Amino acid sequence: MPTNRTFTMIKPDAVQDGNSGAIIKMIEEAGFRIVALKKTQLTPANAGAFYAVHSERPFYNDLCQYMSSGAIVPMILEKENAVADFRTLIGATNPANADERTIRKLFAKSIEQNAIHGSDSDENAQIEGNFFFAQTEQF
Repeated sequence: MPTNRTFTMIKPDAVQDGNSGAIIKMIEEAGFRIVALKKTQLTPANAGAFYAVHSERPFYNDLCQYMSSGAIVPMILEKENAVADFRTLIGATNPANADERTIRKLFAKSIEQNAIHGSDSDENAQIEGNFFFAQTEQF
């Protein structure tokens, strides 16, 4: 059963480029309510834990290095049909394939530096949200 919450995180490239505010504005204008937000930086170990599902993939080490290279902005968002609607808002992983006016089309540099993460299921949204916010708020 779909929930009304999802998880996202603005990635280091977009934060470093000063795009966090514009991305947050797009999220809010799309009707999402921000339930939790913080600016933080992952350690390589925390990045490894967050992306453990990809640990056997050839890009895993580069992903962990990239995700711990600078500040990120994780958020829990709320909206009806949150996961699916947010995936539409962010666009395809490869910005070259993303629809116009999506976050990745506007702010991503490459398939690797694609500006933003969005949960791909209700279950993963809860797991990922709890990874960052379990100590301060129940997802």
